Amino acid sequence: MSDLTFERGMRVRTEVLGKEHVERAMASTTDFDADFQRFITETAWGSLWARPDLDRRTRSLVTIAILAALGREELRLHLRASQNVGVDPREISETLLHVAVYAGIPAANTAFAEAKKELGAKP
Repeated sequence: MSDLTFERGMRVRTEVLGKEHVERAMASTTDFDADFQRFITETAWGSLWARPDLDRRTRSLVTIAILAALGREELRLHLRASQNVGVDPREISETLLHVAVYAGIPAANTAFAEAKKELGAKP
């Protein structure tokens, strides 16, 4: 990958996840994980998230669904980031209903609980 892909990745990553998160991630990078940080910046953010055929809202919802289905802790990060790309909480709720049908109710139940915390959903 080129430095241009990395630079594009840093720009997209910052726009989606927020400046503070990216600065913290980069500041905590060590020799041990520097190659990994570069890899995810170039591959996920500089290549995949920069592709033109899905907008960032759609990519955000797809990412939330996948992370919820797999039960990954990065779900919280992407729930917060969804606000940076214009995702409405109702769209997240609909996405998690799909998770319930296609990946299982326990996965969706956990994801709904995380979403309520991250999005500040009130009773």
